[in-house]
Amino acid sequence: MTLIKRLRWTDIILPLVVVAAALAFGIYVIKNPMDNMVANYITPKLVTSALRRHLYLIVVSSFMAICTSVPLGIILTRPAFRKLTPYVVGLVNICQTVPSLAVIALFVGILGIGSRTAIFALWIYSLLPILNNTIAGIDSVDPAIIDSARGMGMTKLKILWNVELPLAMPVIMAGIRTAVVINVATAIIAAYVGGGGLGDIIIAGKNINRWQAWSLGAILATCIALLFDHILGVVERILTE
Repeated sequence: MTLIKRLRWTDIILPLVVVAAALAFGIYVIKNPMDNMVANYITPKLVTSALRRHLYLIVVSSFMAICTSVPLGIILTRPAFRKLTPYVVGLVNICQTVPSLAVIALFVGILGIGSRTAIFALWIYSLLPILNNTIAGIDSVDPAIIDSARGMGMTKLKILWNVELPLAMPVIMAGIRTAVVINVATAIIAAYVGGGGLGDIIIAGKNINRWQAWSLGAILATCIALLFDHILGVVERILTE
């Protein structure tokens, strides 16, 4: 069965509706600004640039978190490293409790002003959901299934790749979806360190006290979160069918 045949009509219609709604509101604000201040801050070029930068921050930080947390979660579920699990998870939990602005303040002197500091903060905030769900997903696999695979002569690597990961995939994907949605909202802080993104529009709107500006940034961020959650949900369904 091809990928296209696995898609449902709602998998395509819902993203189109979200994109259309965001575009309609964006066009309305650009074409009908409240005053010159809004017209100066909200232009097609500025909005497109902020949107592109926001997507860049989300994709890069989420990809880094997946490449870090999933392998780490797999390692921590192996018997040889099981005893390290509470310590590693505890450390990641501590990182999660530190406010995002505090992380930026701590590392802006090291990484400098710009997107690198924002990506680092987003990466830290994405680790916990993916790591916890990777561990929980693999641990939830029925030991009897693993014993059966071992009895069939499968190696540990084949059991992990062909048995444990496929069965744990729904839980892992749920963690990834949570992390990405959190990233969409947290990426707003990139504006405080010159990282760009939709935070520039939101902060500008608050500074000039114009609801059209900050509401446009907030609505676009919400639409991105809905789109990413929907797309990852479709990928999860296809991978687990």
